[in-house]
Amino acid sequence: MLSLSDWITTLSLVFGGCCSNAITLEHITSRYPNAGVLITFFQFLIVSLYGLPKQFTFNDPPESKHAANGPNGTVSAPTTPRRRWIPRLKNRKVPLLPYFIQVALFLVLSTLNNAAFAYHIPMTVHIVFRSGGMIINMILGWMFTKKRYTVRQVASVLVVTAGIIMTTLSASKPKSRAAEVDTPDTSLYAMGISILGLALVLSGFLGLIQDWVFAKYVAPAQAEAASDPAGQSSWQEHMFYLHSLALPLFYFSKDNISTELTRMSSSPPVFLSLPQSGPLAPYYEAGLVVPSIFVYLLLNTCTQLVCVVGVNRLTGRVSSLTVTLILTVRKAISLLLSVAVYGGQGNTEMWAGAGLVFIGTIGYSTGSKSKDQKEKKD
Repeated sequence: MLSLSDWITTLSLVFGGCCSNAITLEHITSRYPNAGVLITFFQFLIVSLYGLPKQFTFNDPPESKHAANGPNGTVSAPTTPRRRWIPRLKNRKVPLLPYFIQVALFLVLSTLNNAAFAYHIPMTVHIVFRSGGMIINMILGWMFTKKRYTVRQVASVLVVTAGIIMTTLSASKPKSRAAEVDTPDTSLYAMGISILGLALVLSGFLGLIQDWVFAKYVAPAQAEAASDPAGQSSWQEHMFYLHSLALPLFYFSKDNISTELTRMSSSPPVFLSLPQSGPLAPYYEAGLVVPSIFVYLLLNTCTQLVCVVGVNRLTGRVSSLTVTLILTVRKAISLLLSVAVYGGQGNTEMWAGAGLVFIGTIGYSTGSKSKDQKEKKD
């Protein structure tokens, strides 16, 4: 259960990191629509590097209960863990097989979501499909895990989805003839929509698997580990293996990654000044000249790390439907920021849609609370 401080920290990471990440992603993909695999690779790489130190230890693994027994069957006093010269990976709470299944789904849907920009899918339509995950999640939960939802929960999810669609469609309307763009090729556009639809279904199955893994492996481990009541190591382990195990698979996309890096290196240069001091400081300026798009790529990679940390903190502690609901609200805010940064001022329909999203969020929260209270009485 998340405390108030944990909620504030986690939601700040999710909304701050993910919303700023969406802005940088739109800037990159609008100029390099085929850079989806490259962006995904750098995002997976930085998350793996961030989580790597937390998965190593210099202590030997703890002795088993049988090894700790004395010669007469008595339990001997616990010994201090021995230090090692060479670090080893910490013992996992989850076996590798469930991780491999999650990695396959997560890598595919991440790559599909980023690759869809190559099929002339606007950011607004992109957000519509990714925000439809609540309905998919609810349907799959009802079909495969026999979950039951209250009428208020179902209605709230529909209201949130309607709000997202209203906000997105209003944002996609051209402000004038000068703002209109050519309609993309129908077959190409249909292929992009199919890619987003497949990613949406895979995301729903990934949520079910994560719920199962948490119930089978993580929750029992947390119940036994009093030293980790908040599940700190659980989400960090999940985040690390979910990204690091996927890195070798990018070998098969090395040509695409290399080509996009070469194209990006020809973007207009930008001068990054470096801090300096000393008697010569007033006479010259030290700095680096780099392709401007690399600055946005760095910002996108770093904000993705913040976003992923927040989402993984959330995933291990609440249900997948609640995670999807929170991320849906985040996407609505990302859409409004996108319009403010790249698409001008909003209109009445846009703000009405955003209002529906927040009304649906409140309705779902109160619906969940009333359901829990009813189950306790029964």
